[in-house]
Amino acid sequence: MKNEPQSEQELLTRAREIAGMTFQELAQEANISVPPDLRRDKGWVGQLLEWHLGATAGSKPTQDFEQLGIELKTIPIGYNGKPLETTFVCVAPLIGVAGLTWETSHVRNKLSRVLWIPVEGEREIPLAQRHVGSPLIWSPTKDEEKQLKTDWEELMEMIVVGQVEQITARHGEVLQLRPKAANSRALTEAYGASGRLIKTLPRGFYLRTQFTAKLLEDHFAQ
Repeated sequence: MKNEPQSEQELLTRAREIAGMTFQELAQEANISVPPDLRRDKGWVGQLLEWHLGATAGSKPTQDFEQLGIELKTIPIGYNGKPLETTFVCVAPLIGVAGLTWETSHVRNKLSRVLWIPVEGEREIPLAQRHVGSPLIWSPTKDEEKQLKTDWEELMEMIVVGQVEQITARHGEVLQLRPKAANSRALTEAYGASGRLIKTLPRGFYLRTQFTAKLLEDHFAQ
């Protein structure tokens, strides 16, 4: 594991150094074996990049580079340069949510400063042969933050009033709430419509692909 980078510039330099390399090359250097696919190893790519970049947070709710206040997000890209899937931000709180504000939310904390690393994501490219793309460091613009805040407040309002089961992937312009569980037995508590606690699947906040596509486009068009 590399030491934690001491500055944003050092982190960006490390990310640029691995741009263009294949997962196979990066895995060999880290002495990690490449799985045949990501079906059972969803977090593998992120862990591989964390090793090379010196991320320390692991699965803690803080940013991946805690001292720098920067979150690492990989983004699988198709042949057309567009994201292939939504981006997981963090797990959503379903109980004890009264009084939570956007300003102190996990979502805002995680997205305040992000190191985005695009990676080849087309399924037909064997995992070992996929390449890492050019990194970018991003913070939301005023408009982007406003969009995120509006969606977050709408979704949290539904959770507070016991409508978590009515939330679908269609809610939210840029941020959506979706079930986040390895299997359907992993239930958690939430408020039901009657105000009583119910058992439901854990939920996660995800960024829609049109949001991340625009973010990449804006950056690489500069």
